[in-house]
Amino acid sequence: MAVKINQLEIENVKRVKAVKIEPNANGLTIVGGNNNQGKTSVLDAIAWALGGNKYRPSQAEREGSMTPPHLSLKLSNGLIVERKGKNSDLKVIDPNGEKGGQQLLNSFVEELAIDLPRFMEANNKEKAQTLLQIIGVQEQLFELERQESEVYNKRLLVGQIADQKIKYAKEQAYYSDAPKELVSVSTLIQQQQHILAQNGENKRKRDQIQQFKLQADAELHDIARLESQLTELKEKHLQTIRDLEIAETSTKDLQDQSTDELEKNIADVEEINRKVRANLDKDKAESDAADYRQQYDIKTTELNEIRKKKADLLENAGLPLPGLSVADGELIFNGKKWDNMSGSDQLRVSTAIVRKLKPDCGFILLDKLEQMDNKTLEEFGAWLEQEGLQAIATRVSTGEECSIIIEDGYVQGAQIVEEPAAETPQWKEGEF
Repeated sequence: MAVKINQLEIENVKRVKAVKIEPNANGLTIVGGNNNQGKTSVLDAIAWALGGNKYRPSQAEREGSMTPPHLSLKLSNGLIVERKGKNSDLKVIDPNGEKGGQQLLNSFVEELAIDLPRFMEANNKEKAQTLLQIIGVQEQLFELERQESEVYNKRLLVGQIADQKIKYAKEQAYYSDAPKELVSVSTLIQQQQHILAQNGENKRKRDQIQQFKLQADAELHDIARLESQLTELKEKHLQTIRDLEIAETSTKDLQDQSTDELEKNIADVEEINRKVRANLDKDKAESDAADYRQQYDIKTTELNEIRKKKADLLENAGLPLPGLSVADGELIFNGKKWDNMSGSDQLRVSTAIVRKLKPDCGFILLDKLEQMDNKTLEEFGAWLEQEGLQAIATRVSTGEECSIIIEDGYVQGAQIVEEPAAETPQWKEGEF
């Protein structure tokens, strides 16, 4: 069972003259009163009694007091803690009458429970580190966050390059009439030479027809003049006629090809190739952009997997409060960072973390609850009761929400016993 404060008696500490309180076992016990009446002195006295001399106020003894400070606390585990005498020496007695010391108190008293401002005034990352140390996942979460940061930065770079490629591709001109590959001038020249050679061969064949015709005419003249050679010439003539027929047949379907288009292509090859290169650049940029976008999607998947591992790690780590988590090294409660939390949420988070630090410590000291309205106080008190926590708090108020009211160093309404000249006990049976 968590240890709580059953009763406390304080004399002559700071502004307190004589105060006796029996705090609620669960929930809020509010010590109210106006300013400079001794409210905070009550909390300082409890911290000194349980936390040791490092919590001793710099001016512990009440100004004008004839007797030294006297502190007495009865705890739910049966321990009685006292500080009294000239040096305010510590005495801890267990239910069996055995004596103990500060080491015994340290075994169940959490320092932050009696010095909550030290936690609340730490920066957000320090608060988060405290929580992660408590639940034992600091190193694992650190490694996941390192991986997350690495993948995020890589994805960011890939995304930026993809965007640049897309922008570059959009800015490039595209020529739908250009061929898919660069045009070679030498290939065009070879094609031109081949056509010219073929055309030359056609011309040679046509010229040969003319030659055959001239030869036939000459031979006819020879026949007329040379009767003696008629037979020979007729035979030769017949052969010539046959050759002519063959030549005419072989050249009948010959068609000359134009080189105009090739000559134009040769002249325009640089412009054509410029368009081809532009189209190739645009296609390459679009292809690169698609590749980088695919890499970006892969990194997004990796990033989501790492973030899920982080969420699972924290979800299964036994966080002390529903809605409490750590993101980017900072505390998050119900989606809000520390500086965006309400004052009551900050107290609730702090209280839950402090309790998690040392579950055996069932109480916490809270100063200056003026930031909470009465409804919020009720809700906070109900939460404390639900969690089985005891909180002793101060508030500048004399309203009904206060459990007791401190006035001029005393509990308002209690019988006041004037301090004697010599050191004698001030408490009377049944009075406080």
